Amino acid sequence: MNRPTGIVKLVIADDHEIFRDGLRLMLTRNENIQLTGEASNGVQLVQRVAELRPDIVITDIRMPVMDGIAATRQIVEQFPATAVICLSMLDEEDLIMEMLDAGALGYLLKNAEKEELLEAISTVYFGEHYYCKYTSGKLANLIAQSKFGQRNKREKVEFSEKEIEIIQLICSEFSNKEIADQLFMSVRTVEGYRLRILEKVQVKNSIGLVVYAIQHGIFNPSKHSS
Repeated sequence: MNRPTGIVKLVIADDHEIFRDGLRLMLTRNENIQLTGEASNGVQLVQRVAELRPDIVITDIRMPVMDGIAATRQIVEQFPATAVICLSMLDEEDLIMEMLDAGALGYLLKNAEKEELLEAISTVYFGEHYYCKYTSGKLANLIAQSKFGQRNKREKVEFSEKEIEIIQLICSEFSNKEIADQLFMSVRTVEGYRLRILEKVQVKNSIGLVVYAIQHGIFNPSKHSS
């Protein structure tokens, strides 16, 4: 995985000071990240970006004065070199879609672990989209079918029949062990297939694969829903 070689300049925005404190503590422990500013609402966030020109903004969606969606639109329009990651709650699929449509490159749940936060920062730093690994099937389908998803649709890749079978099982939320049991393989073999498939599609996690599979007709959520 590509890692930024220099210092990544960040601005964070959330109207809850305690949450910002926790995020600040998590970020400042990484020597490649410089937290250059904070904001408690969307208006402040746009002002901080104008002043500091950070590489990345991490912002809550729901904020007073101006929400994260409106702020993201302004940032993307006025400061296109700044990438936006939105922070959301589990049940905010529609708001996440609005953030992506506004120009956010990635999103995370607010309870994301440090490793995933750093993964998301690294991904959007290089201009790629990052989908939280705990994305619901419903949201993955919304992304795949949306204008955002169609604009950012990846080119079609050729897969073997076995790879397609494994992709469909991954999209159906089977674990590596469950896939191994079903296809009479070792877990290690399945892990190898999974890694090669992700590399072929050039996505960071299974959610990116689900979006790709829906877009290219490899997986149909309606046929696999209970």
